[in-house]
Amino acid sequence: MGACKLSMFSFLCLIIILVVVSGEESPQLVKDRISLLSFRSGIVLDPEGALESWNSSSNHVCHWTGVKCDNASDRVIQLDLSGLSLHGRISPILANLSSLLVLDLSRNFFEGHIPVELGYLFQLRQLSLSWNLLGGNIPEELGFLHQLVYLDLGSNRLAGDIPAPLFCNGSSSLEYMDLSNNSLTGKIPLKNECELSALRFLLLWSNRLVGRVPRALSKSTNLKWLDLESNMLTGELPSEIVRKMPKLQFLYLSYNDFVSHDGNTNLEPFFASLVNSSDLQELELAGNNLRGEIPPIVGNLSTNFVQIHLDENLLYGSIPPHISNLVNLTLLNLSSNLLNGTIPLELCRMGKLERVYLSNNSLSGEIPAALANISHLGLLDLSKNKLTGPIPDSFANLSQLRRLLLYENQLSGTIPPSLGQCVNLEILDLSRNTISGIIPSEVAGLKSLKLYLNLSSNHLHGPLPLELSKMDMVLAIDLSSNNLSGSIPPQLGSCIALEHLNLSGNVLEGLLPATIGQLPYLKELDVSSNQLSGNIPQSLEASPTLKHLNFSFNKFSGNTSNKGAFSSLTIDSFLGNEGLCGEIKGMPNCRRKHAHHSLVLPVLLSLFATTLLCIFAYPLALRSKFRRQMVIFNRGDLEDEDKETKDLKHPRISYRQLIEATGGFSASSLIGSGQFGHVYKGVLQDNTRIAVKVLDTKTAGEISGSFKRECQVLKRAKHRNLIKIITICSKPDFKALVLPLMSNGSLERHLYPSHGLNTGLDLIQLVSICNDVAEGVAYLHHYSPVRVVHCDLKPSNILLDEDMTALVTDFGIARLIKGADDSNPTDDSVSFSSTDGLLCGSVGYIAPEYGMGKRASTQGDVYSFGVLLLEIITGRRPTDVLFHEGSSLHGWIKSHYPHNVKPIVDQAVLRFAPSGMPVYCNKIWSDVILELIELGLICTQNNPSTRPSMLEVANEMGSLKQYLSSPPPLLIDEAYPKASA
Repeated sequence: MGACKLSMFSFLCLIIILVVVSGEESPQLVKDRISLLSFRSGIVLDPEGALESWNSSSNHVCHWTGVKCDNASDRVIQLDLSGLSLHGRISPILANLSSLLVLDLSRNFFEGHIPVELGYLFQLRQLSLSWNLLGGNIPEELGFLHQLVYLDLGSNRLAGDIPAPLFCNGSSSLEYMDLSNNSLTGKIPLKNECELSALRFLLLWSNRLVGRVPRALSKSTNLKWLDLESNMLTGELPSEIVRKMPKLQFLYLSYNDFVSHDGNTNLEPFFASLVNSSDLQELELAGNNLRGEIPPIVGNLSTNFVQIHLDENLLYGSIPPHISNLVNLTLLNLSSNLLNGTIPLELCRMGKLERVYLSNNSLSGEIPAALANISHLGLLDLSKNKLTGPIPDSFANLSQLRRLLLYENQLSGTIPPSLGQCVNLEILDLSRNTISGIIPSEVAGLKSLKLYLNLSSNHLHGPLPLELSKMDMVLAIDLSSNNLSGSIPPQLGSCIALEHLNLSGNVLEGLLPATIGQLPYLKELDVSSNQLSGNIPQSLEASPTLKHLNFSFNKFSGNTSNKGAFSSLTIDSFLGNEGLCGEIKGMPNCRRKHAHHSLVLPVLLSLFATTLLCIFAYPLALRSKFRRQMVIFNRGDLEDEDKETKDLKHPRISYRQLIEATGGFSASSLIGSGQFGHVYKGVLQDNTRIAVKVLDTKTAGEISGSFKRECQVLKRAKHRNLIKIITICSKPDFKALVLPLMSNGSLERHLYPSHGLNTGLDLIQLVSICNDVAEGVAYLHHYSPVRVVHCDLKPSNILLDEDMTALVTDFGIARLIKGADDSNPTDDSVSFSSTDGLLCGSVGYIAPEYGMGKRASTQGDVYSFGVLLLEIITGRRPTDVLFHEGSSLHGWIKSHYPHNVKPIVDQAVLRFAPSGMPVYCNKIWSDVILELIELGLICTQNNPSTRPSMLEVANEMGSLKQYLSSPPPLLIDEAYPKASA
């Protein structure tokens, strides 16, 4: 009965609406209105209020959000609700919009099945339902859409076989088909009698498709982009098919079960079939277990080639010199094959190469010194081969080299001191070779090394160079299994970013320096199999970070406890040290000495010291606290609120006007809350849209400082990426800042519109936003009249204006750190404590040094910015990682970097795909995302001194923004339809 009443009520509502609008809308539009309202009733959540305009009966249907009408036919012809974070189901009632040309519901959270009734929208030219949660089978009825030009069902949960009518419906109009990133099974249902002659893009990657590539695909002679990667396709490489695709630009066949011709022995027919594709830019055949030699004809491929991936196959023979004809190649990946012979000298003519992967093969001979002529080379991986001879001195000329991986070869000679001139080098791995000689001081002093130095398992001798202490950014040093002698220099304690140190298997002697145990982030230490002596330093036991230690097979002696970092160790960490005793299980007990007399003096000294502390420390503490508060609150000569209002030179807005503008600060006007109050939206009488930040009077003791501080910052700091103040309103019991209302809200809203990840922003927009933030904060740190530490950088404090320009806001807990005319330039930070009543940031974004009582500094903001970058890339709040996995976001990313970071990069590329564009349409996005991850990791290093300045960060973000704005030519024409009428 209740259901009947509800149905009758809905019917009456529709009748009323029909009556109201009948005077201004045609009968056809009234029917379309009713259908749209019925569709609206199936949406259970509209977190952005995007469909608010649909609720007004007086609003013409053609003015509704996402709706476009045709004046001639007086019908709705386009419904585009992409990226609005809508939740619900897609109603079959949409089939009543019989004149619809464009239906785009992509990048939402629609669930359930795709309604079969959509197959009756016979006029439809574009259908995009990608990036939803749709499941079930693809309806065969979609094959009835003979006018369809653009079909995108990618990135859903669709299953079952692809319906044959989708590929074979008698229509030749389809240009774009994307069914990628689903769970589709079966064969590609394109039969010989079918024809997709207009098809330009076919994207079926990441499904469970089987069988061969259908021969009928050869009729799609206009195909530019073919991606069948990550399926279970079989048979020979589709040579005869791609031969008839002269316009092909991107061909991805990796991670299937393809074989080469002639019983998986001959690759030449396939490469020959690509010779006429003069626009070909990228070819990926990785992970197919292909056999055969790389044929010389590879050099006849298009000179537009940028990337070629042949890795993870069974290719044998030598690398053909003819490959050097691909003069524009930037990436060459032949790793993990069975290639032999020497590295051809002709590779040195490929002047645009940036990354070369030849690892895990059987290449022999010497490394060509002429490789140093490839001036753009940033990564060279020749590891796991049979290369012999010395490391070329000429590598010093590789000014862009960031990663040099030569491990597991048979290299000999010495380490060239000239490698110390590679000032951008971040990784140097020469391990598992037969390199001899000493470690050159020039190489040991490479300050640029950020990730690791590995020289283990060689024949190196001599002392540990003191210059190693200059590597204050390196995370891991492995010098194990050599013949290094002498003592361990205490100066290694200057490698303050070090997390892993392995000096085992050498002939080092003397004491183990206590400074090693004082390294603030050290997690692993192995000094086993040396000749070290003396006591094990107590600083190691006291280390809060050490997890793995090995002291075995040395000459250590003395008492060893099972406390602190040693509590989790077993006897295996101490074997072969006959002089050790203590509480570790399996270790002999130490003899007790009658030392009660020796305790008397320390006890007396302790009592005496305590008395002195009580007498003198309290007045000093009061004085220190008073001076600190003077630094924080009086710097910049903060004055009372009335003078501030006058100085701001903005129109005064009364308390009454604010009440009227915000509806009495009603709950419906509330748009945000924070530690010190609430933010309301409002409209003044002159239609100025404002945001009013009202400070909570219940925290009056904290408000004064916070209010003055934010006024001071907003008054003096002027930059396009900082929020601008309209005015302030101050009464004894009421204080508020009046700011312009940003039409696009906060970055937080775009990242987490409904507690699920759907940014609605593509990578270009996000890089631009991050660049804006970096520019704004760099101004605060380096150019503002009053230098400022923001202290609470996070997505909710980044606002976006109508042009999506980012503005940094909320300086309520910022620290004013040094004025331009400050007479004390030596102190670039201010102290703080819990007694200040100010938390330095938000959980997950707070720099670790703040938790140890360190001063607020610009490096703390750099850390927060790094967390912001990692959050955007991963789509994970730092608090989610912290509470659910017990790790920081930095730690979680670092556990995947560098070897397991690809899934994170791939997911980010998918998530940032713009509407109406293949999710991986621009392969440079992967590189940019990897750069952002690396920048985020560098910014969030535990040691503040190893983080870059915000000025350096802003320069790096500016470079990435410029790179994205001027990429290599995109395949997709800018005029390509998001089809309109």
